[in-house]
Amino acid sequence: MSSATPTSGTSPVRRLSLAGVLRLRRPSEIWFKPALSSVAAVAPPNLLLLVLGRLDLAMYTMAGSLCALYAHNRPYAARARTLAWVVLGMIGGLAVALLTASLTRNAVVLVTVGALLAAVQKTLCDATRVGPPGNVVLTFISSAALFIPQTLGQVPGHLALAAAAGVWAWLVGMAPAPVRPHGPERRATAQALNAAAAYAASHGTGEDHTPARAAGYAAVQAAWQTLLALPTTGARATTRHALERLVVRAEVALAAPADTDPELLRAWAHALRGGGRIPRTGDAPEDRNELLGVDAELATRPAPLWQRLGPLTPIAARTALGCALAGYASLALGIGRPYWALVTAAALYQVNLTLTWTRAVQRVVGNLAGVLLFAAIAPLAHLGQALLVLCCLALNFGAEALITRNYWLGSVCVTPMALLVTEFAGYQAPGDLMTERAVDTLVGALVGFLAAVVVTNRRAGNRVEQAVTAADRARERAARLLAEPAPAPGALEAARRGLAAALTDLRATADGAAGEWWGRALPQERVVLAERSGHRTLAEAVRRQAVRPDRDAGTRTEDVRP
Repeated sequence: MSSATPTSGTSPVRRLSLAGVLRLRRPSEIWFKPALSSVAAVAPPNLLLLVLGRLDLAMYTMAGSLCALYAHNRPYAARARTLAWVVLGMIGGLAVALLTASLTRNAVVLVTVGALLAAVQKTLCDATRVGPPGNVVLTFISSAALFIPQTLGQVPGHLALAAAAGVWAWLVGMAPAPVRPHGPERRATAQALNAAAAYAASHGTGEDHTPARAAGYAAVQAAWQTLLALPTTGARATTRHALERLVVRAEVALAAPADTDPELLRAWAHALRGGGRIPRTGDAPEDRNELLGVDAELATRPAPLWQRLGPLTPIAARTALGCALAGYASLALGIGRPYWALVTAAALYQVNLTLTWTRAVQRVVGNLAGVLLFAAIAPLAHLGQALLVLCCLALNFGAEALITRNYWLGSVCVTPMALLVTEFAGYQAPGDLMTERAVDTLVGALVGFLAAVVVTNRRAGNRVEQAVTAADRARERAARLLAEPAPAPGALEAARRGLAAALTDLRATADGAAGEWWGRALPQERVVLAERSGHRTLAEAVRRQAVRPDRDAGTRTEDVRP
């Protein structure tokens, strides 16, 4: 952390930067899983419709099939629930869109309904933390369905197609469970260990130690959320407890990096790959107190949904206004598919205005490059409907495989795929499609971003104040327990984990608020002091618990298989 202590009376300078916006990252460790799942979920319905000569119905089956993109990082029990809710949410949005389309053809009404649906989908996806691809796929399907001519009598059949494809997508998402039933939780634990090792290698010093520590705590919190979603009894609980001990070691490394061997953490992370035995940490039997803290966390109920929705009100307002204005602007220009502009605006909105600007640039670059790719692919796809379907499947795979490198790179494949899907009902002039898509992209990005500038997030500063207060309270609780000669079993560990979670939330909240415009100056000095004192208390808690990993722990394994 910088030695400089910013004061709360200064407001950071806001500027639109292009530095690093298009830089490619390393691909996700499981980039191939959503890519393959997408193809496996989309291909059978589309090929069946091709055989039946009804590719015009592919929009409805794709609504269900694309649900297979979600929840790949979640344990299978939690994945089953999440995918079920995603399918229901997709069908719900599609039902509203189809009913609206069957009752009116007024384009202004359709755009308005699409904007409201987009705001609801964005808010619910953020509040439930459903994960990528978030609301964008839901909004794409519901917005496109609004502009497909319908009759009331057709709606049940179209929804039935979406539901059937959604069931198939659920089965595709759950298919790896028999082969690697503990794969998601093992990956989450390995990521926490690697992130902690990166911070421990810096010994808590150097220019990059602050972001490395923040990334480490974020990875640890993600691992805990994954593990806490697992069953607490039965055979799977044994694996959960073995992984919990490894995550505890990652927490220890973050709190006391100078006393940690980063190579040991990396060795444990490497051992979690594949289906081998889970490494042992060498914990003594009396160190079960650490896991009592996990039991205490399991007993804590999450905040109600309505409380999580409150802070998202500015984002919901931005989405509704931006999508509506983008759609209206597209209509004013006489473009026949205003939902493209609407979806472009919906895809922009991130946690703050700075990240929204970044996404806007990525979206424009990716879509315009995708339009050029469509120009190259269209002659091949127009040779026959079978080639049209195969091109869409290839682009579907490419989009999911590349999007983790950078959003714009995935958009290069998403754009031509969306253009080809519009031709399932009949070939169209490529020039018209390309022109409309390019104009709608520019209109949606410009109008959507301007709406984000206008709708300010005045609550960002208040949320930082609340996060600082929560971190201070968590630190005081841990400090009181440290002052006791013999705290209750598990109490200190639960307090330590609560403090770690509060500090993680504080950093995420402060980073999010720092990217907002027009807000009041943030309490930077309080944030710095809260983080410094909180991390000192975490280190003291680690020393108090006197964790003693075995010298040869890196070569010992739990007799637990996936």
